[in-house]
Amino acid sequence: MDGTLLTLGGGGFLMSADGSSLIDDLALELTATTRPRVCFIPTASGDAASATERFEAAFPASRAQTSVLSLFNMGPYGYTDPHMLLEQDLIYVGGGSTANLLALWRLHGLVPILEQAAAGTVLAGISAGMNCWFEASSTDSYGPLAPLNDGLGFLPGGACPHYLGEPTRRKKLMEWVGSGQLPDTLALDDGAAALWVDGELVRVVTERDGAVALRVRRVGDCAVEEPLETHALG
Repeated sequence: MDGTLLTLGGGGFLMSADGSSLIDDLALELTATTRPRVCFIPTASGDAASATERFEAAFPASRAQTSVLSLFNMGPYGYTDPHMLLEQDLIYVGGGSTANLLALWRLHGLVPILEQAAAGTVLAGISAGMNCWFEASSTDSYGPLAPLNDGLGFLPGGACPHYLGEPTRRKKLMEWVGSGQLPDTLALDDGAAALWVDGELVRVVTERDGAVALRVRRVGDCAVEEPLETHALG
């Protein structure tokens, strides 16, 4: 997939105590626009009001022109034609249920629109908003953690957010990659994000000390962790 994507394992405005985030600042910089048009897609959280409120607080009018794409037809936004995504500089996808996000996006025809938008719009997302862009992922959409091999495939391989931040994430991913239930997977900790350009990983950044990023690969019948170089923001 041609275009620029920023995938967050955790962090950003949704996990910041005060809404500030160096990774979110980078997302805005990537648009190369003084006051970019930023659309938040909270599908994975069921269009939770708390998520949209945090988004609006983190991106005030002084730094962005904001909008929200609601597929649940919930106020105050109501239902919006998804083609409005073609008018954005940055599309930011929130966290929640990866499986529900994928199902609703396909029902509402978002996938071809996002494919078209990717040519000139920065795509970003956290947690489920990270998972969706890959071929496969580690998800808790069904309660217990489970492998999901139904992603959009904009990016190659698998994705695992919150790698060290949530109990059992690491253990389960090693099992699934080792057994072949998931392909080789990018594992990002809270506070780490990967920058992709035209389908290639070009840089991994962190906004907190100790945040890790690894490539988990299958070697024989086992999985091995390969640390990735990270660059601290700020």
